[in-house]
Amino acid sequence: MDEVLSKVSRPLARKIEYSVDLIRKAERMALRLDPKNGFYNTFSGGKDSQCLYHLVKLAGVKAKTHMSLTSVDPPEVIRFVKAQYPDVELIKPKMSIYDMAKKKHILPTRKFRWCCAEYKEVSGVGKVTLIGVRKEESARRAKKEEVSVSSKGKRNEQTFDQWSEHEEQMVACVGGKDKILVSPIIYWTEKDVWEFLNANNIPHCKLYDEGYRRIGCICCPMSNYKSKLRDIERFPHVKRKWLETIQHLIDNGYMNRNFSDAETGFRWWISGKSFDKFYADEVLQQKIDFEQ
Repeated sequence: MDEVLSKVSRPLARKIEYSVDLIRKAERMALRLDPKNGFYNTFSGGKDSQCLYHLVKLAGVKAKTHMSLTSVDPPEVIRFVKAQYPDVELIKPKMSIYDMAKKKHILPTRKFRWCCAEYKEVSGVGKVTLIGVRKEESARRAKKEEVSVSSKGKRNEQTFDQWSEHEEQMVACVGGKDKILVSPIIYWTEKDVWEFLNANNIPHCKLYDEGYRRIGCICCPMSNYKSKLRDIERFPHVKRKWLETIQHLIDNGYMNRNFSDAETGFRWWISGKSFDKFYADEVLQQKIDFEQ
């Protein structure tokens, strides 16, 4: 611990100490829910989950690290995790995201992001789950606190001090699909993350060196249009599989937006636009141009 702290700036050293202290204090609750494994530590292969992984090691607590795969994970990320973090358990999906879309009769979108619910959020139920989210990442995550209880699809956000006052109640309420989420790096910035990794000579996935700011699923509904275009150019097999899926939905009457073919449906999907906006931009504009 002292060696790690000596390599970073004083502001980051204070954050590291705070994060490690939070993990250690929360371990008692983790062991009460899972005496054998302790924390359920989540991992994605990205920079934030790497920091969380190494903080857990620094804290010296009992934890088991898991990475939930989705079937649209970048191959580079999986190879990186297998090479650098062989102790991480890779959890393979029971059904591919394409087959899940066929089963649900709908594609995952920004507003209806069922993919996370099916492949990510089900992990760690009934346990104290460590997650690597940071307030800086988005307006939605800025509202999160260090500890939250996920119960029946809703989350009760609390600071650590608030949590410690109601520990017995929180532990007692966990059951079924409930879980307690702990976010040790919630106050870290992206600069903090990179300083921690670089100062300690911790390798990162090569996708970051190739321009990726965030590492996640290929063509994630939450990524912007430019990122999706880059994804389909790099991973053409993913586009082919989505085209097959969209054609299935069209043929079976589940995409009734007057899509004449899967390619049009795919262009709408990666655009991130509502159908009305996509139609106005892609069809009406072309009609106007033609008439002129």
